[in-house]
Amino acid sequence: MGHVGRSVAAGALIGTGAALALVLLVLFNAPGDYFQPNPVTSSIAALVVSVVLGGPPGLIGGAVVGVVRRSRAAALAAPPAPRPPSPPFQPLPSYRPPVTHDDVWAVLVASCEQSARRVAEAVAAVPPSPAKDWMVQITGRLEPELERVRGVARLGRALGGSDENNPVRQRLVAARRDFAAFEAEVGRIALTMFDGPDLARARTDLEYLEQQLPHLTT
Repeated sequence: MGHVGRSVAAGALIGTGAALALVLLVLFNAPGDYFQPNPVTSSIAALVVSVVLGGPPGLIGGAVVGVVRRSRAAALAAPPAPRPPSPPFQPLPSYRPPVTHDDVWAVLVASCEQSARRVAEAVAAVPPSPAKDWMVQITGRLEPELERVRGVARLGRALGGSDENNPVRQRLVAARRDFAAFEAEVGRIALTMFDGPDLARARTDLEYLEQQLPHLTT
C-alpha cells in the first residue's frame, strides 16, 4: 500500500473515531437513555452515524495528507540534477623571464643552428646518387662554421653590449643571413634531385652551392 492508500485508511479511521466520540458525547448528555431498551441496535446505529459523518471528511483529509507525503518522498528520492560539464582545462601561461643582453647572442646562434639542422634534414631526404654524396660533403662543412658562430657569440657576451651598432652583433647578424640563404639554396637544389637532373646540371648546381657556404671569417 502506498503513501496515499495508508493515509486514506488512517484518515477514515480517525474521522470515524472522532465522529463516534462526538455522537456518544451527544447521546450521553441527551435526556433519557438512548441505549434502552436495545443496546446492540442503538450501538450499531451510533456507529453507522459516525461512519457517515466522520468517514468522508477523514477520507478527504487522508488523501490530501497522502498526496503531500508522496510528493515529499518523490522529491527526496529524485536523483540530483546533473552538474554542468566543467570548462576545458586552460593551462597557465608559461613564465618567460625578461629579455637580457645575453639573449641576443643566444637567439642569433640558435637561428644559425636551426638552419644547419634543416639543411641536414633536406639532404637526408634526397634520393641516393653521386650528386647526393657530393651534396653531403658540401653541407658537412657547416659544422665548423657553426663553431665559429658560437665562438663569436661568446666573444660578444664577454665584451658586453649588444646594441645594433655593435660590430660583434653585426657579424652574427650577417652569419644568420648567410645561413638562411644557404638553407634556401639547398632546398632548391634538393628539389631538382627528385627530377633526376643530368650530371652536367647537377655539377653546376653543386658548384654554385659550394660557393654559397657561409664563411664567417671572410
